[in-house]
Amino acid sequence: MHAGLGRLRLFPDAFWRMTPRELAAALAPPALPTLDRAGLAALMRRYPDRQRP
Repeated sequence: MHAGLGRLRLFPDAFWRMTPRELAAALAPPALPTLDRAGLAALMRRYPDRQRP
């Protein structure tokens, strides 16, 4: 109840209408985008490792 009413700031009627699955989804951290091979290659071009002198 603390998470739903406090952290999510739901109204009591909205909290009690939620299913456990909906509450879990609301409390879950946002999904981070995945990094594919092309994305990694772009990052490596943009931020190359320093070469030793």
